[in-house]
Amino acid sequence: MKILHISAECYPIAKVGGLADVVGSLPKYQNKKGIISQVIMPFYNNKFTSSHIFIDICDANLQLGEENYSYKIKKLKNCNLGFELFLVDIPELLFKEYVYTYDDTERFLAFQIAVLNWILTLQNKPTIVHCHDHHTGLVPFMMTQCFKYDRLKMISTVLTIHNAQYQGWFSHEKVNLIPAFNFNNVGLLDWDGNINPLAASIKCAWRVTTVSPSYMNELIYSANGLETLLEHEATKCVGVLNGIDTEVWNAETDSYLIKQYKITSVQSGKKKNKQYLCEQFKLDATKPLFIFIGRLVGEKGADLLPEVFNKTLLNNNISILLLGSGNETVEQELQDLSTKNKGNYNSYIGYNEKLAHIMYAGADFLLMPSRVEPCGLNQLYALKYGTIPVVRSIGGLKDTVIDISKTGGIGIVHEEVKVEDITNAIDRAVELYKKQPEYKEIRKRGMQKNHSWEVSATSYINIYKSLKA
Repeated sequence: MKILHISAECYPIAKVGGLADVVGSLPKYQNKKGIISQVIMPFYNNKFTSSHIFIDICDANLQLGEENYSYKIKKLKNCNLGFELFLVDIPELLFKEYVYTYDDTERFLAFQIAVLNWILTLQNKPTIVHCHDHHTGLVPFMMTQCFKYDRLKMISTVLTIHNAQYQGWFSHEKVNLIPAFNFNNVGLLDWDGNINPLAASIKCAWRVTTVSPSYMNELIYSANGLETLLEHEATKCVGVLNGIDTEVWNAETDSYLIKQYKITSVQSGKKKNKQYLCEQFKLDATKPLFIFIGRLVGEKGADLLPEVFNKTLLNNNISILLLGSGNETVEQELQDLSTKNKGNYNSYIGYNEKLAHIMYAGADFLLMPSRVEPCGLNQLYALKYGTIPVVRSIGGLKDTVIDISKTGGIGIVHEEVKVEDITNAIDRAVELYKKQPEYKEIRKRGMQKNHSWEVSATSYINIYKSLKA
C-alpha cells in the first residue's frame, strides 16, 4: 500500500500550526508499520529549503486558466524525516517566504494541478491520496470529474479536516482555472453560491476524517456553514484523534531542555527547567507557574487573557508566562501587563521552538481556554512533560483531558469560555498545587498516558484498508 499525503504544511519544512505537526509525524509512523507513506507540499523560500539539497525528478508545464506556468517536482536528497518528501516548485506562485496570504486561490490550485499532473506520470501510482484541509480540497473533485485525470478516478481519496473554519472559498468567475470537466457536475464545487474547496472535498472524497471524535460530532452543529453537508455525508465521516511524535516530544531525550528527565526524576527535572524560565523572565520559581502557548486569536480565547491574568494575579500568588503572537491589540495588552505585574507575569511575543519545549518542561499548569480546538496538541505535549492542563471542554480537549473530580482525572476542565470560568479553573489549579501528594499523583498519571502516533497511525491504516477491501 502506497499513501501520498498532500499538504500546504509539514514540520520541519514549513509550519504555521498543528497541521504541520500532523503531516510531519503521521507518515513517519505509517512507514514504521510497513506501508509506504510519502508527503508532497509546496517548495517555499525558507530556511529548510535553502539549507537542504533537492533532486529535480520532473520538469513540466501546467495551464491555469489562460496562464501557463513551468514547474518542477523536487525530491529531498539524503532524507532523514522518516518518509520520502517531494516538493512542487512553481517559482512565480509558491517560492515565497510565507505559507499563506489573504488570497491563495491561484497558488494552491496550481499546486494541486501540478501534483495530479505528476501522479499521471508515475508508473507506481499511490493506492491512497490523503488530502489535508482546503488547500488540497479540489484534488478529490479533479480526480473524479476532470477529463484530464480520468485515469486517477479509481484511486481512493481521504480528506482530513484539521480546521473547518477555513474553507478556501472563491468566486465561480474563476471556475475556468480548474481543468475541463462535465459542467453538469459544477454543483459538486458549489456551497452557498461560491466555489468551496473544503465542501467539494467532503462531497468527492471517499472518506472524511477529523482530528478528534468530539470535533467530528461538533461539526454537525458548528462548521462555519457546512453543518448540513457534514450531516448528509455522515456515513463516510469519522474522527481520529491526533497523536504526538514521541521522538520529538520526549522529556528523556529532548535536547532543548535545560535538564532531561523521566517519570522517576520528574521532580528534579522540572525544577531545573522552571528555575531557568524564572531566571530568564524574572519570575519567582517558588510559586506555581502557569503558561499559555499559542496563537493570540479568538479561537484560542486569547482576547480574554488580559482580563483573566489581571484578575487571577490579584487573587492568587502565582506566576504566569505567555508565548504567542496574533491579534496586535491583544499582543499590546499582554505586553502592558508585564509592567503592572513585574515578578508575577511576563510574555514572549512571537514564537520560539526551544522556549516552547522548556516551557512545557518547566511549567506546573498549561492554560487552553479555547473556543474552537479540533484536536489540540499542546495539552498532549504538556501531559507528556508532566504539566497539568487547564482546558475548556471542547473538541479534542474533551477527548483527552479528564477533570480531576472524576476517576482517572489528569487535568482541570471548565465548560465555558468566560473570564469567570477560566479564573475559577485557575483557582482550582492553585488549590491542587497546595496538595502536593495529590498534585504529583495526577501529574504522574498524565505522563503515563499514551498519545503517540502509533495508535493513530494504525487507525488511519485501517481506514485505508477499508477503502480497498
